[in-house]
Formats: sequence, C-alpha cells, structure tokens
Amino acid sequence: MPINKHALIRYHALDRCFSNHYRPYYLEDLLNECNKALYEHTGEAIGVKRRQLFDDINFMESDAGWSVPLDRCRDGKRVYYRYADQQFSINNQPLNASEASQIKSALLVMSRFKGLPQFEWVDELIPVIENKLGLVGSNTKIILFDSNIDYTGLQYIAPIFHAIVNRQVLKIEYQDFKSVDSYCITFHPQILKQFNNRWFAFGINEDRQEIIWNMALDRMIKVETIHGEYILLEMDWDNDYFFDIIGVTRMENEPLIDIKLWLTPEIVPYMRTKPLHPSQKGPTLTNEGWMMSIRVIPNYELSKLLLSYGSSVRVVSPQSFKESMINSLKDTLTSYHT
Repeated sequence: MPINKHALIRYHALDRCFSNHYRPYYLEDLLNECNKALYEHTGEAIGVKRRQLFDDINFMESDAGWSVPLDRCRDGKRVYYRYADQQFSINNQPLNASEASQIKSALLVMSRFKGLPQFEWVDELIPVIENKLGLVGSNTKIILFDSNIDYTGLQYIAPIFHAIVNRQVLKIEYQDFKSVDSYCITFHPQILKQFNNRWFAFGINEDRQEIIWNMALDRMIKVETIHGEYILLEMDWDNDYFFDIIGVTRMENEPLIDIKLWLTPEIVPYMRTKPLHPSQKGPTLTNEGWMMSIRVIPNYELSKLLLSYGSSVRVVSPQSFKESMINSLKDTLTSYHT
C-alpha cells in the first residue's frame, strides 16, 4: 500500500507520541496530535477519525509498516499507547517495502534527466541513493520514456528550472522561426512544459508587457540571470491555462468551442483508452455512425493532431473549424502535385 503525504504525517505524529514515556497518550490524545500535525504541515483542518487511527496503528505494527513494538497499557477503563522499547522509533528503522517501492518509482523518473547538461548531479545522486538504501538490483531497463538526446534546447532546462525555483529574472536571446535576426527578451519564467518531445517556458515578457509568453527552448540562443524584481504569477497552470487547449498554444481572444467528430469503427477503441482531451464525450454509436466531441480552444496543435488520424477522424462541426481543416488538407494535396 503506497504511503501518501497525509499518512506519513500521521505516522510520524504517532511515533512521537509512542516514544514519549513521560506522559500517557490515550486515543483522544493521539487523535489531537495527528490533527495538529496535519494542520501544521498542510494548513488543512482534516479531522482524523477513530477508524483511521486504528488503521494507522495496525499498519505501523504490521510487517508492511515498521513492526512497531507497541504496548497497550490499561488505566482503569481507558487505554494508553507507548513503545515497549523506549529507544524505538520508526526513524531508526530500515525502509519498509512500501517506502522502497515509492523511492524506486521516483528514481525511475529522475533517471530521465541523466546525462543532461547541468543535471550531472542526478548521475551522481541516483547510485548513492540506490546503494545507501539497498535498492540496487538488476540493471535491466523496465521502463522507457520518449526522449530526444539531440534536442537543441536541453541545455536550457536547468537554468530556467533554477530561475523559477529561485524566482530570478532572465535575459534570453531568442530567434523564432519567422525572424531573420535574433532578439533579447527580459523574461520572468513561471513554468516549464514538455509537449511532443519539445520543451517550452511560460512566463512574463517584461519588454512587451505580455502577461503570458510562450518560448520554445530550441529557439533560445543564450540564457542568463539578471538583476531585477521577479514577478510571480499566482495561477493554477493546469486548470487555468492548459486545461482548455491541446498542446501549448493558447490563441488570444479565441473562445471555447464544441468540436463534433466522426470516427471510423477501427479508431474507436483508441479514443476510449486514450481520450483526446479531458472534456471528451463519447465515442457513442449514433445514426450518423460513431461520434464524439471535445470542448477546447482551437489551435495549431489540435489541427495537426486531428490530421494525424487521416481518414479515421473527420470534423463534423463547427463549420468554421471544419473548413480550416479542409483547407489544410487541400494545401497538403497541392504540395504533392507540385
């Protein structure tokens, strides 16, 4: 059973109580200490219930937990809890199976950064963690991620990442695909996003007073930190910016539209197991055939994605978006006839 953040906070709160032999901790005391610890660490008044407390104690006593040596001491009709061994603490115990599994999963994700410029510390850190925590096993790869080691912008991931963490302003020399010459931007980076094996930085373009500016890392020529007062955007990027689009391009003043799609029967299972977008409804079999819909802001990435399915996916409505797709197909056909 994976240990989540709230559970870990409760376990350590209980561990402190069980280790204290100078005062008795009854059930009500344990509940209060768990709730207090959760509020201090998360700011949330969650309210742990007695059933949850008993489950936590049982887990800590189990082999999957830490096999804690717990005494239940009677005080009249009441019971208080403490470790039989006053020196015992879960902090002094080796990793249990659940913790080891979670760390292994985290190391798999970290391994994606091995070999990248300025992430050399990952190459050094992973073997140390594996060795110290006894996680060394087979060197056989069990998971592969999409990556492009020849991608031009990889060297800029680390400096932009650190600028976001440390809230630093950047000066970026940039050359987009449409410009003959490069130009410099005073940039307040907010978030990095990977899409289709390319990396993008989103932030504030101070020179143009653009609140949200999108820059592809492979078009950057030089990135350096400069002095300046960093501006932080308080926003939920997943829900406030990216949720309504596919990809990274959010067109200004473009409204959300409902796009109705016709599908061939062969593509239906793929659309069910890998939806195009969280707003997707369907596929559903109708009199017109297999149909589904998504509600998004149309952009370049959406058009390219739909075109990639060829004749398996066809835009039914709205008419304006359907015509833009037809024009794209006509341009493609024309290019083959030249």
